[in-house]
Amino acid sequence: MRTASRQNEGQGAVEWIALVSLVTLLFVAVLAGLGRGFIGTGVANAVAGRLLFAAALADSCSSDPALVAAYGPELAGRVADNAPEIVYEAGMTALPVDFRSCRDIRCGEGAESGSVWASDTGRRATAFVHVVDCRTRESRGAAAQLRYDCTGPRTGNAYIQFWLYYADSSTSPWTDLPGRPGFHRDDWEGYQIRIGPEGADARATSHNGYDYRGGPLNWPSDAGLVSRSAWGESTGRLYVSDGSHAGHVYESSRGGTHRTPASDVALIPIESLGPEARHTPFAIVPPWRKPVYADPEDQGT
Repeated sequence: MRTASRQNEGQGAVEWIALVSLVTLLFVAVLAGLGRGFIGTGVANAVAGRLLFAAALADSCSSDPALVAAYGPELAGRVADNAPEIVYEAGMTALPVDFRSCRDIRCGEGAESGSVWASDTGRRATAFVHVVDCRTRESRGAAAQLRYDCTGPRTGNAYIQFWLYYADSSTSPWTDLPGRPGFHRDDWEGYQIRIGPEGADARATSHNGYDYRGGPLNWPSDAGLVSRSAWGESTGRLYVSDGSHAGHVYESSRGGTHRTPASDVALIPIESLGPEARHTPFAIVPPWRKPVYADPEDQGT
């Protein structure tokens, strides 16, 4: 049973959050009233996001302040809560990293077994995040201004995309052959969450399509011969194949012994990337130039 002192502490916490919320709203209103020439609303929103984060609103204490600044406290909490545990194929040493500091396979190499959160050179396992919020009239209006598609079956859902960068990719196990079949520089693979009224679904990129389960039945998708939506119930895990880095969401046989726990994955909002980062030349199309970035139900990867 909760004691009277704990009840008082809980009530005090609620009152404190309410007070900080009021001060934050007044703060943003004052900054807005000072005029656009004095301070940008982006700065005001960023500061407000950090204040709300400190006040633990919308369960966003588990979120990085950068997520709060990019998406607000409530969505930031959903991003953090739905970040996947990354489970690697046995013997896999490549980790998804931040392309801004590492674009060489050597700086992204890590342990081939056990729990791992950083490469041998100290680069942290990283996922770049993008959100399309189609849940409310206001959020759909904001999405439309950014040319995101919230029409039809997308209405009422929130979409969270996690994009993983690897320095290269090879779809063939015979990487020592001349020309290295299937090899290309740079590799972006994705894990996506669709949050609807009835729960969360997930899918993972597999070259030109999406997979939910692994196995031979999905090889046509792995090879890029078919393209499909492949949504299924979220498991909280992203299973990654060695070499190609193709992913899927469900697997009954592989345990989570070689993995990066979700809490150890650095989350970076793509919306926060500057022009220099967004204009980085890649051998393949980066997430922010893919059709699925604007249309979260698009079947292309």
